[in-house]
Amino acid sequence: MTHGLKTIVYPVQDLGPAKALFRALLGVEPYADEPYYAGFRTGTHEIGLDPHGHAKGMTGPVPYWTVTDIRRTLAELVEAGAKPLQDVQDVGGGTLIASVQDPDGNPVGLFQDAPV
Repeated sequence: MTHGLKTIVYPVQDLGPAKALFRALLGVEPYADEPYYAGFRTGTHEIGLDPHGHAKGMTGPVPYWTVTDIRRTLAELVEAGAKPLQDVQDVGGGTLIASVQDPDGNPVGLFQDAPV
């Protein structure tokens, strides 16, 4: 089951200027500020900045949809014609992400919250 769009991750070349731009746009400080990722929360959404995104093949922002069962959803999307980009990965604390490419080449990210 999909619960909606939660996160959009932007690939960035230089984290410093990107954080400054999103601070100005969103009016908040990042809740996560690490050399490998900066995350801003705004309402129920997160805007992420990935300084390694281009090296991972990201060509633009990637929307991440919150799902109940990431492995099942990933398999269903591949069966429906999506091309796997990133297998399920734990990004900390049990939070899981994965991504695929739709038939038109657009990236689609999946996000599963850590169990509570």
